[in-house]
Amino acid sequence: MANVRRDPVLLELLKNGLTAIADEMAVTIVRTARSFVIKESLDFSTGLMDSDGALIAQGLCLPLHMGSFPPTMRAILDDYGDDIRPGDVFACNDPYLGGGTHLPDIYVFKPVFYGDQLLGYAAAIGHQTDIGGRVAGGNACDNTEIFQEGVRIPPLKIFENDKPSEIFFKLMRTNVRVPQKVLGDINSQIAACRRGERGFLELVERYGFENLKAQMKDLLDYSEELTRAELSSLPDGEWEFEDFMDDDGFDPDPIRLHCKLTKKKDEILIDFRESSKQVKGSINMTEGFSKSAAYACIRSVMDPSIPNNDGFFRPIKFLSEPGNFLHCTFPAPVAARGVSAMRTTEVVWGALAQMLPHKVFACGVQGDFGVTIFGYDTDNKPFISLEFLFSSWGGRPTKDGIEGVSSLAVNYANTPIEVIERENPIRIERYGFRPDTGGAGKFRGGLGIIRDYRLTGVEEANLLIRSDRQKFQPYGLQNGKPGAFAGNVMNPDTEETYVPPSKHMLTLKRGDVYRALLAGAGGWGDPKERDPESVLDDVLNEKVSLAGAKDDYAVVIDGATWTVDVDATKKLRS
Repeated sequence: MANVRRDPVLLELLKNGLTAIADEMAVTIVRTARSFVIKESLDFSTGLMDSDGALIAQGLCLPLHMGSFPPTMRAILDDYGDDIRPGDVFACNDPYLGGGTHLPDIYVFKPVFYGDQLLGYAAAIGHQTDIGGRVAGGNACDNTEIFQEGVRIPPLKIFENDKPSEIFFKLMRTNVRVPQKVLGDINSQIAACRRGERGFLELVERYGFENLKAQMKDLLDYSEELTRAELSSLPDGEWEFEDFMDDDGFDPDPIRLHCKLTKKKDEILIDFRESSKQVKGSINMTEGFSKSAAYACIRSVMDPSIPNNDGFFRPIKFLSEPGNFLHCTFPAPVAARGVSAMRTTEVVWGALAQMLPHKVFACGVQGDFGVTIFGYDTDNKPFISLEFLFSSWGGRPTKDGIEGVSSLAVNYANTPIEVIERENPIRIERYGFRPDTGGAGKFRGGLGIIRDYRLTGVEEANLLIRSDRQKFQPYGLQNGKPGAFAGNVMNPDTEETYVPPSKHMLTLKRGDVYRALLAGAGGWGDPKERDPESVLDDVLNEKVSLAGAKDDYAVVIDGATWTVDVDATKKLRS
């Protein structure tokens, strides 16, 4: 690490300037992308890297992607070495090369040159609506090898001397079901990288090439120093936490996720080795993505002023074993790894909650629920509706969980109903909260969500469900209760009602209704310590029923006057 700050004022200006450029890149993608999974749900990230491939800034998108940029960039550098020139653009999506996550996540990198000198790279990752393969959308749970999951892109030069590679774009156009969206989104990522290039070069003009290069290196060291100082202030010790996924869609046995945290002085070790072995279905995690998920969790409990760059990673170490569920080996399928990534963050947070009991919230419902509806319209053109659904945060040490928000690890946004209905032969007939689903606690967990989809515009389509939490509830903390189970229902309230499993693909007929029931988040603290007036407020807002108030919180509410019966409540709580 650098022992002397070259210019502390410049360092702070540079940190904010680089982050602003990465954010401008993100805005470029929102304004130019074609698919609603990117422009509405915001399933993408942007960043800047130095000439060695170290991350120096990330845009305000998905923290979960933070640790995946550098190893993917290194795969590009390993393949191309000195064959990197102005006007080049590179792409890669292979999960087994570097830090890639799954095939729909295409990484784009553009080298930034000042004259003939390499300054660094502008980078963007975007979740594509389709990537070919046997199942539209690229998120099927029932693949058994990666070759079924779509087009694998090794490190490739997709632009050379500012001219596109016709072979690459022709290959993608031929192999994906919705080429206008996919190629439009890839070009959106390229546009964002060009915006990053302009911003990078503006900094060179302001500060000078050599000075900027030196300050970027110093910024990484500075971030490491801040991270180590923050870790030093946390208690030393070992903490373990485990949770279980329902199954992989093939084997009914649960899948163990285990995290052991060891904090000593200014470093922290994350050990995933006691998790289950990799599975047959496509919910496995690569080592790089498991690390990235853990980075996001550690980052969430640290000082927010620490720069988001490679220096932050240095004091965080990992242990995992090849063939482990969180370190799968080729050619294991990984298409639906998103459900596992969210569950990985929950076990890391579970361990952190023991280390920092008055800082970490109970288990939320973090985005393990994916719904894909796909088929062909009346003109025989393919359509794909791809959504990842979120419920709520868990109860917090001083506040209730928040409803209708995504995990801290991903910053997802809601997809407007109007957008889905405009682009697909689907009608959303119900969208709301599920009463009595938030885990009871001194601070209540957020409610689960209900969402009904009806197939309207075509005779037949396919439904892919990627969900979990039907066997293992979201955990509570500090004697808080778990949240409600998740569920799936086909054609509810009819004679044709049936319950599909958590990971399943089926055929929809015109008029069929699929109901997604998201789990509720866990509670924090003893429910009997909850303020009775807060329970009354929940009842008045239809978040908790009268029966739930009495059974879960030992609060008696007079249904005629809508007031707390103080004497009856004291008696019941005693």
